Amino acid sequence: MVAMSEQTSPAEPPQDPGAPEAFHRRPYSFVRRGDRLTARRQKAWDEWAPTRVLEVPRTHADTSVHPDHDFDAVAAFGREAPLVVEVGSGLGEAVVAAAAAHPEQDYLAVEVYKPGIADLLLKAGQAGVDNVRVVQANAPEVLEHMLAPASVDELWVFFPDPWHKKRHHKRRLVSPGFAELAARVLRPGGLWRLATDWQEYALAMREVLDAAPGFENVHPGPLADDEHPGTGWAPRWEGRVLTSFERKAQEAGRTPRDLTYRRLP
Repeated sequence: MVAMSEQTSPAEPPQDPGAPEAFHRRPYSFVRRGDRLTARRQKAWDEWAPTRVLEVPRTHADTSVHPDHDFDAVAAFGREAPLVVEVGSGLGEAVVAAAAAHPEQDYLAVEVYKPGIADLLLKAGQAGVDNVRVVQANAPEVLEHMLAPASVDELWVFFPDPWHKKRHHKRRLVSPGFAELAARVLRPGGLWRLATDWQEYALAMREVLDAAPGFENVHPGPLADDEHPGTGWAPRWEGRVLTSFERKAQEAGRTPRDLTYRRLP
């Protein structure tokens, strides 16, 4: 996800005026941008979306997931295989590279931005990978309604929107509530991999997950400080390719932080 500018007001998906009031009060962790596609992206969408983008019944918003909808991985992928879920796949660089490197695994990309999904589809088509599916939906609802308990082998959350302003912190994806949903879908021994290029958010993520029941830090240690800047974090995971987003963060002088947590039995 791309962080919104200081001048941009939070935007939420179009909602059904008749939906329960609770849905209108629920904060979203993302900003909806335009869904208009370039000719190149439209061609990729027309060619690949029918077989790669999952049809999901909606309720209160166009990125919602109906509570009664269950994801059938065998039907979606045509086989039984370990399932990796990436939340906020952006332009698809990480998930497509992983899918190409590990054809024995299946990958579900969760993204709300249609042009990003189109880019992902184009990359997957060019790479010739058939083990990636995409759902255009709000991630917490995917984890709460779509995915079965203990059905996910790995969950990835790489570079989520940091929502810098304190009054917007409630919109951050990595929260105690989201940790509960992650614990629900991860199998015992499954891994939750996270990364962010904002130090304050990295500390907040670690605080949330350290307090979350059902998880253990794979790389425990003291929090990083000025004297020990490299302690307490996971090493950069070799399975996460260097994306254009991360490269820009490094060029801006920000050091990405990785975290890895294991789902306890």
